[in-house]
Amino acid sequence: MDRLDELAVFVAVLEGGSLAAAARRLRRSPAVVTRTLATLESRVGARLVERTTRKLAITDAGRRLAEEARALLAAYETAMAHDETGPLRGAVRISAPLVFGRRHVAPVLTAFLDAHAGVSGELVLNDRNLDLVDQGLDIAVRIGALADSSLVARRVGEVRRIVVAAPDYLTRRGTPQQPGDLAEHEVIYPSTQSGPTEWRFEGPRGAAIVRLQPRLMINAIEPVVAAAVAGRGVTRVFSYQVADELADGRLVRVLQPFEPAPIPIQLVTASARLTPPRVRTFLDFAASELSRLAVVRPA
Repeated sequence: MDRLDELAVFVAVLEGGSLAAAARRLRRSPAVVTRTLATLESRVGARLVERTTRKLAITDAGRRLAEEARALLAAYETAMAHDETGPLRGAVRISAPLVFGRRHVAPVLTAFLDAHAGVSGELVLNDRNLDLVDQGLDIAVRIGALADSSLVARRVGEVRRIVVAAPDYLTRRGTPQQPGDLAEHEVIYPSTQSGPTEWRFEGPRGAAIVRLQPRLMINAIEPVVAAAVAGRGVTRVFSYQVADELADGRLVRVLQPFEPAPIPIQLVTASARLTPPRVRTFLDFAASELSRLAVVRPA
């Protein structure tokens, strides 16, 4: 049990991001947490976490052990949960993109907490793909192809990158019929996108890349959408980001025949091994709820 406790301390350090945070979570002194981590590193024979005065960074050895540690702790928790039909207990940590998470994942999480009084939840909103092990996350919502093939994914739907504009803007400036027509329009460009200022389209003649000279660039999606609604130009966003504006007519979808292929939305976990009952149950619940959303169905 002492060795299992060492793994629990190690995981708490990763999830808390610091020795002090792990100590608070475990209700132990920082000195005890430090000694326990040092004992584990001595037993493993490798540095698991690099400590600096400002932050912790997991090493390659720590990353490998973290996955095994989580699996062992989850298996222990499952073994101790003699009756899986009983109340769920513990915490669930989920990450999701900012807008999708706020609009769609947060209501799913709160509904789950309403149904399971013994569970607590944390939703981390970030448009970057956070490392599940480094950040101590149980589940992440990912939009797009998975770069890390070791992740276990469950597809819940798809979205598209679409070009939109306000009806009054299109009345004033005309509706683009071909991607090349964007050269004659004012473009609102989401500068959250990395790489050159260009948009890629697909059409009957294959792919087309349009180089852009944006009139307005903003590094957050919601003010980009607000600017488009205000008639300041055309923009391209994920379909779910403007679902309400399209539904009530404040924005109109243009160049639809040239839209790129749909992009998958997936729930991912770090391992296919045993996970705690609360995480498995939330994963099933979230997959069911999110797959029902109109914004993730084929358009």
